[in-house]
Amino acid sequence: MFDSSAGHRHHHARHRGVHTRAPVSDRTALRVGIVAIILVIVSALFATPAHATRIKEVAAVQGVRSNQLIGYGLVIGLDGTGDQTTQAPFTTQGLQSMLQQLGVTLPPGTTMQLKNVAAVIVTASLPAFAQPGQAIDIDVSSIANAKSLRGGTLVATPLKGADGNVYAIAQGNLIVGGAGAAAGGSKSRSTT
Repeated sequence: MFDSSAGHRHHHARHRGVHTRAPVSDRTALRVGIVAIILVIVSALFATPAHATRIKEVAAVQGVRSNQLIGYGLVIGLDGTGDQTTQAPFTTQGLQSMLQQLGVTLPPGTTMQLKNVAAVIVTASLPAFAQPGQAIDIDVSSIANAKSLRGGTLVATPLKGADGNVYAIAQGNLIVGGAGAAAGGSKSRSTT
């Protein structure tokens, strides 16, 4: 006789069996390989190119940096374009102090009208590995009412760091930048 439960188990076991795939032809495998290679080539063409970055662009050595310097000085030899001393008394005071350091004493009560002198602030950036005697660029800017620094000479000006120590002395003839440049943009050279 026919056992319905046995047939049922047998029928059920047939569906649980290992599935077999249809054999893949060599031609199909070749096509799949070619498509894969083409995809790799196309993705490589549209990928963003890698850019090399130099370490100095993204890192800084701790403790190695340029140092900002500042000083107060006088520019002399201006052709009537200096400070109006009645409105800028510190220019007169700075000149008197400088003359006193040089051994020149002015009679008491002397009033100076100095149209050929200007009070300036001198700034510079001292490179991290600057050598003694190395020239550095400085900026010279009028702090009073000088009309122009053109043709002037910066008197020896000590340049101090944030710690108050003198790291450079700036002096020399000014080179005024740009056409029609007036006070607040003059440049000179300094040695450390």
